[in-house]
Amino acid sequence: MTSSATAVPARPAHVPAAVTVGIGPVLADDVVAVARFDARVEIDGAARVAVDASRRTIDDLAKDPHPHYGISTGFGALASTYIAREQRDQLQRSLIRSHAAGSGPEVEREVVRSLMLLRISTLLTGRTGIRLSTAEAYVAMLNAGITPVVREYGSLGCSGDLAPLAHCALALMGEGTVRDAAGTPIPAAEALAAAGIEPVRLAEKEGLALINGTDGMLGQLALAIHDLRMLVTTADIAASMSVEALLGTDAVFAADLAALRPQLGQAVSARNMLQMLAGSPIVASHRSPDHTVVQDAYSLRCAPQVHGAARDTIDHAALVADRELASAVDNPVVTLDGRVESNGNFHGAPVAYVLDFLAIVTADVASMSERRTDRMLDPNRSHGLPAFLAHDAGVDSGLMIAQYTAAGIVSELKRLAVPASVDSIPSSAMQEDHVSMGWAGARKLRIAIDGLSRVIAIEVMTAARALDLRAPLTPAPATGAVLARVRREVEGPGPDRYLSPEIELVAEAVRSGDVCDAAAPFLTSAPSLQNSP
Repeated sequence: MTSSATAVPARPAHVPAAVTVGIGPVLADDVVAVARFDARVEIDGAARVAVDASRRTIDDLAKDPHPHYGISTGFGALASTYIAREQRDQLQRSLIRSHAAGSGPEVEREVVRSLMLLRISTLLTGRTGIRLSTAEAYVAMLNAGITPVVREYGSLGCSGDLAPLAHCALALMGEGTVRDAAGTPIPAAEALAAAGIEPVRLAEKEGLALINGTDGMLGQLALAIHDLRMLVTTADIAASMSVEALLGTDAVFAADLAALRPQLGQAVSARNMLQMLAGSPIVASHRSPDHTVVQDAYSLRCAPQVHGAARDTIDHAALVADRELASAVDNPVVTLDGRVESNGNFHGAPVAYVLDFLAIVTADVASMSERRTDRMLDPNRSHGLPAFLAHDAGVDSGLMIAQYTAAGIVSELKRLAVPASVDSIPSSAMQEDHVSMGWAGARKLRIAIDGLSRVIAIEVMTAARALDLRAPLTPAPATGAVLARVRREVEGPGPDRYLSPEIELVAEAVRSGDVCDAAAPFLTSAPSLQNSP
């Protein structure tokens, strides 16, 4: 996971330098561009008109002596309390200050930037009643690289990600602590002044508009989908290397066999593995009729089925994310015909469920990867490879403990796969009596994705050593390209050496997309976006 203070990664050529946000949906790729690579945000002209129009509705209702929720009343369980006009500025400030109640470690910079972008997106739909000047100040803060300090705990995933969004709104008011573009923690007022941004004095309805959305969990979902697409392809690559190293067959990945079970993701993964193994002298070496292995183990033979199911789950999550990215989540909301209506669209259930689904498939893909790693280290199952791939087994332990590391991570991923969305703790004096816990689901998914990248890295590192040990037979062109990428930084077989740095180097190559990129010329379905940690 990326620290709030981590330097911004270099922006790849295919990532836009700026994105335009307006009435229409923000794209998932735009979330990645802004959150991870600091693409600038520009406001669409039509959005400016829509924002001004909805604000006039709020200003008219603010003059009405009858109470209107979010405009002239308290919030949550205090929704029936009328607030006089002279107290409403204080009402908005008090809302933000009281809701900025997060605790724990800082949330990663890219997560905070993603939720800021998505809140801006909702503000610019013209359905929240925000003033245009407030939305412009929020965009300016994001473009200046000012990142509010958001804490790990505080959101229940209902009524929006209240505490995380409140910490951002607090910074917009010139209060609280932020990190500047260099990652230095400073008071928000100083950061705004240095960027030439005037602190916002919130008017009626604006406090709610700034905090009442699913933006935190949705931003993390968009980032997770982006990362998992690359990691599942990398799992296909790792599995192919393992099949080759274990003298497995590529016949089971044939397109006609995949077509007998028309699951879309399975077909993609099977094709990837066929392409990775195409032209392999190692695979060709045991195609003779006298080869004694009739069927490979499930972790080899069924890799497309498991990886493919993960792909299909990611696609479902992306469908939910796209719908949510097209949403205007606020309460109350200004309707197209000018009404201001309470609603329940802030409930995070749709996002929370798919975050939990993704944690399950993340754990299972990692679990299968670890089984392939273990198989390559066991001389009873590795078809002639030395025990633990050690140089001198007994004197050397080889990659024995690397498998322990993978096993420990997989065990943790299984715990993280327990759904967060089945839990609910009532809040706000029982007014908010059912919550989604989507933020918690997003936080554990980020940990799980980091774990998956490490487990796959250990398999890649193990398979690379095993392929070296198959010499003089050589790997396929595709798996050989990945082997060459690993060997740029990690030495081949030999006496035991300090292993942890090598694991970290290969893990970085997996997380950054380098391993996937090494195989991309051989694959028709490789992701085009390169990831950065």
